[in-house]
Amino acid sequence: MKNAVRKFFTLSFALITTEWKAVATIIIASSLQAFAVNYFTLHYRFPDLGVSGIAVLTNYMFSLSPNWVILIGNIILILWTWRDLNLHFLGLTLTAILTFSLMLSVFSHYPLSLPDDKFMATVITGLIKGFAGGLMFNVGGSGGGTDILAMALRRRYGLEVGRFTIFINMFILAISIGVVGLESVVYGAVGLYVNGVTTDSVTRSFDKRKQAIIITNIPDEVSKFINDHGRGVTRFEGRGGYTGQERPVLFTLLSPSQVVLLKRFLKEHDERAFVSICDAAEVLGQGFKSWRSL
Repeated sequence: MKNAVRKFFTLSFALITTEWKAVATIIIASSLQAFAVNYFTLHYRFPDLGVSGIAVLTNYMFSLSPNWVILIGNIILILWTWRDLNLHFLGLTLTAILTFSLMLSVFSHYPLSLPDDKFMATVITGLIKGFAGGLMFNVGGSGGGTDILAMALRRRYGLEVGRFTIFINMFILAISIGVVGLESVVYGAVGLYVNGVTTDSVTRSFDKRKQAIIITNIPDEVSKFINDHGRGVTRFEGRGGYTGQERPVLFTLLSPSQVVLLKRFLKEHDERAFVSICDAAEVLGQGFKSWRSL
């Protein structure tokens, strides 16, 4: 056990030194989430999801400190699942948990003037949490809770546990009705919806790439243009289905701004070029999202 603990801290130090940008992102995102929970969720007695949802409920019911409930609950989950989690995910998630618990305690000592409009408050809460969650997912970490459970069960049993976590969160919301009332649960549900939409939007915006397939009479010039803009290109040897003529086909992945430049280049140099451009939901590999983030 001592060797395992020593190995964990050694590898964690190595993670911090090599992935300091990801660690910094996690700290910022966790602080934002703690800000939202302290100044909005707890202040307006909104419900929450996962371990955080249990923590706010115990705070409403028994006045227990939510930062301790969140910390202890997540540590229990980590101890149960750590063998099934890779170091990158585990290290960043543990950093998020510790930062969240610490900042939640810090923010609780500094009151803040807040709007009386509950709808505005729940939208603000969802936007802050969603933005923070998107930042975490893009560097390969999470805020803990059911994310830890989902990752472990997926690796251990090959299960997609999205429905399982939905049922857990629905159960927490159902209990919340008896604690905070239906009105607060409805407001909280709106905030959670905004949270989910914002998280997805932030995640897609960081991974947003365009896939381009190009058939052109000047493949060498187009390939050089793409390479000069820092992107790779793959060349296939194609043949026209009607003419039977051999035509090179270029395949590349670009940012939206690079697509604009490519179209301008083709307009000036080969107006007879054929280009198909579509969205790439996620791109992994050199020059794009790192495999370490998984």
